Amino acid sequence: MRLHLVDATYELFRAHFAPRPPVLGRDGIPLSGVSGLCDQLLFLLREQGATHVGCATDRVIESLRNDLYPGYKSSAGMPPELLAQFPIAEAAIAALGLALWPMVEYEADDAIAAAAVRFGEDPRVEKILICTPDKDMAQLVRDDRIVLWDRRRDVTYDDAGVREKWGVAPTSIPDWLGLVGDSSDGFPGLPGWGAKSAAAVLLRYGHFEDIPPKASAWEVPGIGGSRAMSLAATLRDHWDEALLYRDLARLRTTEDGVQIRQTDVDELRWDGAPRAEWEAFCEEWGLDRLRSRPHRWLAEDASN
Repeated sequence: MRLHLVDATYELFRAHFAPRPPVLGRDGIPLSGVSGLCDQLLFLLREQGATHVGCATDRVIESLRNDLYPGYKSSAGMPPELLAQFPIAEAAIAALGLALWPMVEYEADDAIAAAAVRFGEDPRVEKILICTPDKDMAQLVRDDRIVLWDRRRDVTYDDAGVREKWGVAPTSIPDWLGLVGDSSDGFPGLPGWGAKSAAAVLLRYGHFEDIPPKASAWEVPGIGGSRAMSLAATLRDHWDEALLYRDLARLRTTEDGVQIRQTDVDELRWDGAPRAEWEAFCEEWGLDRLRSRPHRWLAEDASN
């Protein structure tokens, strides 16, 4: 079997900001994000044949990382019409009969990480496809068994793909982000360290702790002399910040306390949408165009 892990928050954002006519629900409430999320999930189930699916959401934007670093991404400045769609998106996922992991203390990325680790060693699972282009998630890639799938561009990143795209092994992605920063998550990285220099150094040494503190000991093709000295000095002088930024980028799993209810991969099997729940959801929010979209209903609802 193939297991699809969906970053539903990403899909909600992408649909909300997509350059297309807005979708309005009952009483004129903006539902472009929810409608687009539903379209993507239904396409995944119907046209792309997904059978085992888990969806993760950020019930709130803030997480434990905001306690670690005040500048970390937050809901400040976000459009209120988008924030208002978060609980509706979760209701849509549940009404479709899909497994839902709503995160409060942790993030949707952490729930996906926990699921990837939990089910990654199951011999029944042929492949895990993490449905997002988010570079943070590249740290979860393992060979060609756990991969990132950018569905919008239909590009898949396995181990070789991660190395080609970001220049480092998947396990080095948190270190790489610690050096270069991540503007979407709100932390800056270290001054003077760019994507190429960070990739070159980490491709050779893997993690911060393995980088020689003195540049004279570096064996990094293309980086030497004063450039290496400057980078080494910056890493020494900003060591605590580098560790903090790497920790922000590191995904949490069940070992860190992330809770996902399902313990057996078959609990993620999609057997169809419960007709009554789905039709009630569409009726409540005025999304009549979605009412008949599920191609399969739960067996107990098939005759209704």
